[in-house]
Amino acid sequence: MECADQKRCQELAKSSSFYRRIYSEVEEIGWEHLVRFGEDLRLLSFRVKDKKGRVHILQITLDGTYPNHPPSLSADVPYLFSLKWSINSRLKDAIQQFQKHLEKLQDFWNLMDDIDHSLLVSDLRYPQRALSHRQLNISNDSYIILSIDANDPISLPDCRFLGSDSGVERLRAMWRKNCKRWMRDKPFSENLAHMLDIQLHGPSSIQQTDPQTECGICYAQYLPIDDELGDKSGSGTDCTCENNSCSRAFHSVCLGDWLRSITTTRQSFDVLFGNCPYCSDPIAVKMNTRK
Repeated sequence: MECADQKRCQELAKSSSFYRRIYSEVEEIGWEHLVRFGEDLRLLSFRVKDKKGRVHILQITLDGTYPNHPPSLSADVPYLFSLKWSINSRLKDAIQQFQKHLEKLQDFWNLMDDIDHSLLVSDLRYPQRALSHRQLNISNDSYIILSIDANDPISLPDCRFLGSDSGVERLRAMWRKNCKRWMRDKPFSENLAHMLDIQLHGPSSIQQTDPQTECGICYAQYLPIDDELGDKSGSGTDCTCENNSCSRAFHSVCLGDWLRSITTTRQSFDVLFGNCPYCSDPIAVKMNTRK
């Protein structure tokens, strides 16, 4: 987020020492990492990449006593870290601590990605980086809900079975019988198959091709019903970042509006060319004709 938004922050910075401080601290981090901010600069969202190129959004909320009191943090992670803060700390310190926290969660997310890509997961949606459980389709009438320990993802997961009484009882019996067969050095899917003594289903063709449903800009699955949106009224996401490590979905209306607010965006005929709000890779969208 640069140029127009940076100028707005500059204007705010002239009005008080609080705004000047926040403007300076955002500059330290880099305007390219700022996704959005509140009108009073007390709510800031930054884009942070982990070592695998996964994109995470850290939301920072400041109160009127900042920096005397630490900011509040929220992010799509299974649990948050304890922020180390002092009167001399700055926003970049929160970002750096968040990056270290992301490093600790790499094995967890690698495992969750492996489960999503190799097994038949029910109701798989994006983003789910904070979730530590998955529901797997075991058979036509049986499901298992696995809870993965984010701090020790290769350990034996907690589980709960759903389905018909006969199917559930059989699965529970096998789990109790084979729980000591769990091997930390074996692939997760292989361990699970041995535990349940069954052949696990791979992902369905629908799961493999199902687009991400929530817009990365408005955070809604569908646009509102509005005559001004024309044929896009009530529609779902229809544009996706082509970076496989990002794959954020957007409404073309939202993405077009966002790109138009960035001065580096180029236009050729009715197509806007710019950068993904999350991973900064090139992205293009056809402009929508509204009523």
